[in-house]
Amino acid sequence: MSKHIKVDDLPEFDAAQYLDNDAAIAAYLTDILEANDAGLLAAALGDIARARGMTEIAKSAGITREALYKALRPDSEPRFDTVNRVCAALGVRLVAQAIHA
Repeated sequence: MSKHIKVDDLPEFDAAQYLDNDAAIAAYLTDILEANDAGLLAAALGDIARARGMTEIAKSAGITREALYKALRPDSEPRFDTVNRVCAALGVRLVAQAIHA
């Protein structure tokens, strides 16, 4: 007899627990950027900030913790200035690369 598992019974996936080193964070952001989705980028930065400590990242970025949570919601479209400040606080930078290399 096979046991059926309902999707609603599965735990929600949390990428933050896997973002424990700079290489993993860089690979994650690179994949997210290829999706060309501002909301997805915001959510990914939120995952990384949670992995690194949201309070510390907010402080380093010069943003209140509450504003950081709001800016990095999956449905948000944060301003470039916010993304740039959060990236600097996370110790990463976004890099342009030629499409036809």
